[in-house]
Amino acid sequence: MEKEKRIGLVVEGGGMKCAYNAGILDAFLDHGITFDYCIGVSGGAGNLATYLAGQRGRNLRFFTEHIHSPDYFGLKSLLKTGDLFGLQYIYGTLTNSTGKDPLDFAALMKNPAEYQVAVTNALTGRPEYFGKDTMKQDDYRLIMASCAIPAVCRPVVLNGVPYFDGGIADAIPVNHAMEEGCDRLVVLLSKPRDYVRKPQGMRFLYARRCRKYPEIVSLIDHRHTAYNKNFREVFALEKEGRAFVFAPSRPIQVGTYSMKEQAERELYALGIEDFNGQQDALARFMAG
Repeated sequence: MEKEKRIGLVVEGGGMKCAYNAGILDAFLDHGITFDYCIGVSGGAGNLATYLAGQRGRNLRFFTEHIHSPDYFGLKSLLKTGDLFGLQYIYGTLTNSTGKDPLDFAALMKNPAEYQVAVTNALTGRPEYFGKDTMKQDDYRLIMASCAIPAVCRPVVLNGVPYFDGGIADAIPVNHAMEEGCDRLVVLLSKPRDYVRKPQGMRFLYARRCRKYPEIVSLIDHRHTAYNKNFREVFALEKEGRAFVFAPSRPIQVGTYSMKEQAERELYALGIEDFNGQQDALARFMAG
């Protein structure tokens, strides 16, 4: 009996650059595009949850309307919580069932697609992957952990283990998705195709802030090498016909920590524009 083919969706993180994949994910909802398996990293994991819950437009609000709260990002959040990004505010206060912009948790759980989130074990420096079966209503620490950028956020504890941003150990988990049984992948990147990551600056800061976690410091030291290798792997899969890649088609004016509403709206619109330009090619790819 022939093995059932699985198409996977891999969504990269990137902080506020994730407005791009938010646009593509909303376009997927508009056109009824679904996947057998989905894995997200950092902000990409949060956007994926909304997509799988079928809540069109919700992700955009988190990059535009909600960013104006001092609890979302900045000095107030850092002093109040120890996190530059207010992860508890974003994925707790706003996202919980009693919040201003709740996630439809029941719809997420009902969706037949497999959903995984990548995190980095702060003690070992290794990536780990958890499914939605480990999540509970109004407890979105798994997504918080995947978004906890070292040095600017505290690690998030899951089952007694501290975790940081999944992008530190596995930024674009295409290899893991293949190991999970996917034959082909649709990959949503946050950076243009010609992107090359440079060595991380301000080592004195992250080395001091993460001194309890030497494996994390080492990962950050070598992150540019690992990321660039991972980036090349994505396009190698594309060349082999095993991946369909979305990446910003124009230079973007948004950084990881950008908080400019108009720029976020433009990046979201670019995601929809790029989807529209590749819609027919995507349909052919998914049809096999």
